[in-house]
Amino acid sequence: MLKQTLLKATEAGAAVLKQYFNGKFTISHKEGINNLVTEADHASEKAIFEVIKNDYPDHYILSEETGEIIQDSNYKWIIDPIDGTINFANGIPICCVSIGVEQDGKMILGAVYNPFIEEFFFAQHGYGATLNDQIIHVSDKDNVATSCLVTGFPYTYLDQTNGPLEVFDRLIRAGIPVRRLGSAAIDLCWVAAGRFDGFYEHKLQAWDSAAGFLIVEEAGGKVTDLKGNYYNPYQPGIIATNGLIHDELMAVVNNEKKL
Repeated sequence: MLKQTLLKATEAGAAVLKQYFNGKFTISHKEGINNLVTEADHASEKAIFEVIKNDYPDHYILSEETGEIIQDSNYKWIIDPIDGTINFANGIPICCVSIGVEQDGKMILGAVYNPFIEEFFFAQHGYGATLNDQIIHVSDKDNVATSCLVTGFPYTYLDQTNGPLEVFDRLIRAGIPVRRLGSAAIDLCWVAAGRFDGFYEHKLQAWDSAAGFLIVEEAGGKVTDLKGNYYNPYQPGIIATNGLIHDELMAVVNNEKKL
């Protein structure tokens, strides 16, 4: 039942994305001029909420636009109604609905759906990960030098040592391809599918990574914080890889290894 509700909620949100895509909708701003929220974000969130609340009215919800709906429950739904809002607002079809489900603080289900290229990623803890119901697995690259990586840049951040620009500079000066898609959830899923060998980012929110990090792990990959600790989506930094390049990429990110 929980899985079916997750699938229905994800599909409901994605149907809203398709309805609004390339149409006219209102846009407002959060912190930072390009940190957008659209009418479609709110409509997608509403559609997702309706499905969840119909089946599980007593479950805790954490969603990007509404925030927390606190309930005394062992279950928490972590929702991004549109991951990649800038892309969506500009008619770029690299965006998705992302929903993770926690039970007693442990991620047990994750779904990420990009309806524009018809890719539905799903994972259940202990049961592997799928793309459109087909089993997926991470890549087998075993060194950073020959890897294809992906990252993202936060809209606001301090110019810290080993920050996003410094790490990016080190990698591209070494000739390593680093892509920037604009959707962390899709970045993670594409690591899970073996398209990218690794992903790192310095500042994410729980709704950005809740579903995707489980999908990577269930596809055979490894996910930690920037220092190699067990990944917790409520802290900002992440490294997600095929596992084979994980330690090396982490060393590069922390400026402990030269390329």
